[in-house]
Amino acid sequence: MMIIDLREDVGAFRSAIRDWIAQTLPSDWAEVADRGTEDEAVEYQRWWFAELAKQGLSVPHWPSEFGGVGLGIAGQMIVADEMARAGTPPLNVFVVTLNHLPGTLIPCGNADQRARYLPAASKGVVWCQGFSEPGAGSDLASLRCRAVRDGDHYVINGQKIWSSMSRFAKHCILLVRTDPNVAKHAGISFLIMDMDTPGLEVRRIEQIDGQADFSELFLTDVRVPVANLVGAENDGWRVAQATLASERGVLAFEAGERRRHMLEDYYRNAVAVKAAWLEDDEFRRQFMTHLADLQASRRMIRQLLHDHENGEAHATTAMASARIKLFQTTLIQKIAELVARLEGLDGHLRQPFNSQRRFVGMFDYLNSFGWTISGGTNEIMRNVIAERDLGLPRG
Repeated sequence: MMIIDLREDVGAFRSAIRDWIAQTLPSDWAEVADRGTEDEAVEYQRWWFAELAKQGLSVPHWPSEFGGVGLGIAGQMIVADEMARAGTPPLNVFVVTLNHLPGTLIPCGNADQRARYLPAASKGVVWCQGFSEPGAGSDLASLRCRAVRDGDHYVINGQKIWSSMSRFAKHCILLVRTDPNVAKHAGISFLIMDMDTPGLEVRRIEQIDGQADFSELFLTDVRVPVANLVGAENDGWRVAQATLASERGVLAFEAGERRRHMLEDYYRNAVAVKAAWLEDDEFRRQFMTHLADLQASRRMIRQLLHDHENGEAHATTAMASARIKLFQTTLIQKIAELVARLEGLDGHLRQPFNSQRRFVGMFDYLNSFGWTISGGTNEIMRNVIAERDLGLPRG
């Protein structure tokens, strides 16, 4: 019997997950990941994904015909909660595979595409996303990567940027412009591209912390079969909305839970070593304020997921998602800034890491700014809330 078979008994399901993690995950995995390279960290994630698959926990939220069991949001939260509590390897390399891909192909793909790609993805095939471009990030509809129909292929020329984990991926979900003569939202198509296609060049983008989570994609006369078109030609913007909608929800829940445990562990460790900052009234006040805000953020996410589970109105949950994104990413910056100040020079000099088990001073601070950009910039979120939620006028 796999752990997933216990999903109807909530208590047994949670206990089985917790016991299995304790038995399966090496106690020193975080230290090993800290010492390793980014490539080694990805290999660790592949190993962990395979272990999860043995227990039916790799893609439990997927429909059964594609390798999952249709686990509901409440069950997904239990899995995410236990992974966060134990500080298991975060599956960063599989984010597009686990969420964006099924979020796109299940509602918008055809039967052949679902049968071809989803079962393989459930076994660990890595996917990436080719959406953003230089000059088309927040305003994604301004993308210029051009696809011209040539018989049974599209010939593609252009550039993509900030493609997460693309150098490890086998396939890419790709937005292209197929009609430049119509309104910008109307001339976009959604394609599936193999990452070994001739004419595609992947260039690492080295970040300020020395990591290279992102890459640029340069496409020169890349030929993609028309059969890889998801949805109708020039209807890619609608398809992309399904993709982008999968970025929130349980992903945000697990990230928030991980951050909660990290912050609580940080405090416990500070108490154990009698850290000097505990004697500073202002530092203690800031720390407890951020901890309280983090708890508020967690409750907001839980309420959002509860509303989804109970079929609440889409407009309501969409606005809640925007508010949570704005609040949570700003809070991440505040926490990172405080930890950088608390750690002082030691935190500035410490090397970056891959485990995401603990805070690392200045590196966390530098990386925190990316959260306010990815998944829709905070400026865009403010506009969405102001116009659609508060009914304020433009301008």
